[in-house]
Amino acid sequence: MSSSHPLHSLYTDHGAWLRNWLRAKLGNAWDAADLAHDTYVRILQAGTRPAAEDSRRYLVQVANGLMIDLFRRRRIEAAYLEALSLLPEAQAPSEESRALAIEALLELDRLLHKLPAKARHAFLLCKLDGLSYREIAVQLGVSVSSVEKYIAAALQACCLALYQP
Repeated sequence: MSSSHPLHSLYTDHGAWLRNWLRAKLGNAWDAADLAHDTYVRILQAGTRPAAEDSRRYLVQVANGLMIDLFRRRRIEAAYLEALSLLPEAQAPSEESRALAIEALLELDRLLHKLPAKARHAFLLCKLDGLSYREIAVQLGVSVSSVEKYIAAALQACCLALYQP
């Protein structure tokens, strides 16, 4: 990237500041450096450049989103690994299978977080907790027909994600 590229000045003017800000938030320099890098990659991919006076606010906004993604990923990964620890050693999946499963879980999490909260909650109550539509309706304080619509929307989103390139 040449020094005339707009991202170059954003990086040279604020890169060290962003890494320090992230280190204070995350508690370590390694994650801070990774997220600072990812922040600039995300900005480069988006093709946007904030006004000079909004640079730090913009960097914080992008970095905060990436921090949320990092924490969500770690939470999902930890829950999966905890569930695996309950299996007998002979049934434990390979490292490759673990990595693929974690990626699939992360993709499902991203997909579910695009749904409205009630649809996501209804879907999880149905699929994970095994509740009936009537039980879900009572728990969410909605009609059974609303639960049917929520579940249908969630299943449609899953099918679209599965079958669209």
